[in-house]
Amino acid sequence: MKAAFLTAIKAPLVVQQVSDLAAAPGQAVVRLKAAALNHRDLWTQLGLYPNIKLPITLGSDGAGIVASVGAEADQAWVGREVIINPSLDWGSDPRAQGPNYRILGLPDNGTFAEQVAVPVDNLAPKPAHLSWEQSAALPLAGLTAWRALFTRARLKSGERVLITGVGGGAALFALQFAIAAGAETWVTSSSPGKITRAQTLGAAGGVNYRDADWAGALEKLSGRFDVIVDSAGGDGFAKLIDLTKPGGRIVFFGATAGNPKGLDLRKCFFRQINLLGTTMGSPADFAGMTRFVETHKITPVLDRVFPLDQADAALRHMEAAAQFGKIVLTS
Repeated sequence: MKAAFLTAIKAPLVVQQVSDLAAAPGQAVVRLKAAALNHRDLWTQLGLYPNIKLPITLGSDGAGIVASVGAEADQAWVGREVIINPSLDWGSDPRAQGPNYRILGLPDNGTFAEQVAVPVDNLAPKPAHLSWEQSAALPLAGLTAWRALFTRARLKSGERVLITGVGGGAALFALQFAIAAGAETWVTSSSPGKITRAQTLGAAGGVNYRDADWAGALEKLSGRFDVIVDSAGGDGFAKLIDLTKPGGRIVFFGATAGNPKGLDLRKCFFRQINLLGTTMGSPADFAGMTRFVETHKITPVLDRVFPLDQADAALRHMEAAAQFGKIVLTS
């Protein structure tokens, strides 16, 4: 089989021919039809995570056909079309991941390959209404958005939601999920074009967060928010508190802009604002997410599709930060 390997930090991915995989007890080998990129793949290549052991095959998202299963696994999975839950060994507590938790693609070899070996418990049937490329785009970002909105923020129909930094996979899924759940949904972006595209998906409107008084302009348009979903943090996080209704919830799953400065905790406690951290999701979250996607016929937004041989070019496309939707590799 072919697999794309990261052999050195900041080095291009190298596609090599290697031996086919064998399923260990409790595992399945999935013959991948498509895989999708996430920012963690780019950040791993750039060396932004500690203790990276090389060489490694990146990739957390994948969809394909089960080729074989190991001992102690149900043989009925063989031949089935599946997607992969990349959240490995979550643990027994649905509130938070356990000490053995990890995400497929680091430190375990991931989906930038023609085959991947994963626990059978991390397989789920491929949604029938989705293509292979769309199915591969779903797992990590869809799971992250689902847990943020419904498990952590407990979003209800009729509430007003703000999704910051729309354009990436998790933010777009949050937009699609919130709209499907009956929420009035607004967005921010640094790109007017991305705001316009979000509106075609059902967003009520949006503002450019690079504008000097973007928060004030947004409040005049929309009013304050019941739920805000953020993955950037940074100095703009303080403005999110100003935009939150009393008793509202801010749920965040990243800090790409760094830690916030000038955070006024008095506003948080006096206005009963809930600050909720989240990451990925539990097996129950994944099952809930896939049911929701099938019920509402959610279709992931795809930005661009590359062949596996061009996996490094796909990462360079992600690094350019112009994407709107998921970037996908096909085997």
